[in-house]
Amino acid sequence: MAKKLAEEAVEVVIDAMHGQPEAVVRESADLLYNLVVLWVHAGVNPDQVWAEMRRRELMFGIAEKVPKDLVRAAARRKVVTLEPRRARKRR
Repeated sequence: MAKKLAEEAVEVVIDAMHGQPEAVVRESADLLYNLVVLWVHAGVNPDQVWAEMRRRELMFGIAEKVPKDLVRAAARRKVVTLEPRRARKRR
């Protein structure tokens, strides 16, 4: 199941990179379905996931607004900031 979830995630990313929003919608539905199946298998209740998301929002707020010193202080845990909607080129 975990492999299937990873496969669907990659398909979403590829479709997004190719600018295919309709395909992103279809593959996202597959991704969410497989994620829920994995949660059931792992004994995870969706409410636990939403509670974790609320906890993170309270702790960090909007990810792109995370202060740089907080990012450095959280060296053990990686904090990923959100990028603007337009794709950035890798260097």
